[in-house]
Amino acid sequence: MESKSELDGDGARRAPLEEIPALIHAHREEVLRGLLENPLFAELHLCLLLGRADISTSLLEEVAKHKEWMTSYRVKRALAFHHNLPQRLGLSLVRELYHSDLVALSFSPSGNPALRHLAEELVLAKLPQLPPAQKMTLARRGSPRIVGALLTDGSPESLPTVLDSPLLNEGHVLKALARVALPVRIVTAIADHAKWSHLYSVRLALLRNSQSPMARVLTFLPNITTTDLKILSQSSSVPSRLVPHIRRELANRMQRGKPPVRERE
Repeated sequence: MESKSELDGDGARRAPLEEIPALIHAHREEVLRGLLENPLFAELHLCLLLGRADISTSLLEEVAKHKEWMTSYRVKRALAFHHNLPQRLGLSLVRELYHSDLVALSFSPSGNPALRHLAEELVLAKLPQLPPAQKMTLARRGSPRIVGALLTDGSPESLPTVLDSPLLNEGHVLKALARVALPVRIVTAIADHAKWSHLYSVRLALLRNSQSPMARVLTFLPNITTTDLKILSQSSSVPSRLVPHIRRELANRMQRGKPPVRERE
């Protein structure tokens, strides 16, 4: 039989089982195409082949034409995660992925951007129906956008993990606090959080939120600039119960004649 270095597509079609693992790493595409037609080429071999980052788009399309392989979830998953997969094929495959794989794909740095976005959308659509355990997993492993959505979801089990997540950013917190119907427990958790309650922009947002705990936001007033206090005292978005306290802080400053120094964030 011809040597592996001289093997062509026809030789790969007829290669014995023991030679297939080595041929999976061949550089010539005709050899790989020949392997796809080898009756001894099994699902395990195919998944190993799909693990190669250099597999061409045309070869991936050829794999997708084999109906017997496309009944395998392992094969569909491997295809969906391959960065060379044509988008038109990937959009249908992504919809067949299990939830845990949708999460992994949405966060995969090597995945197709359009497929990552679709995976993220599918996860977000299912978020309200997920059990607490899965939300906890998402809080640890989800994309920044998913973590931001978990903040407004406010599941008691996952909320502490979400607030501590390095993927949660100031924009997520401010967007959440701008929501009219944000539950009290979420507003209170943000107000009590050491990191987020220290940010000046978040303090301003908490002062404007009617659900904020009064005792907590009153501690913010001494470190709010006089200019911002004046704006807040005239703003219709500030809870009416807080306005007298803001005006009292302004009056005290007028008497002292010393504006506060804004804290460094």
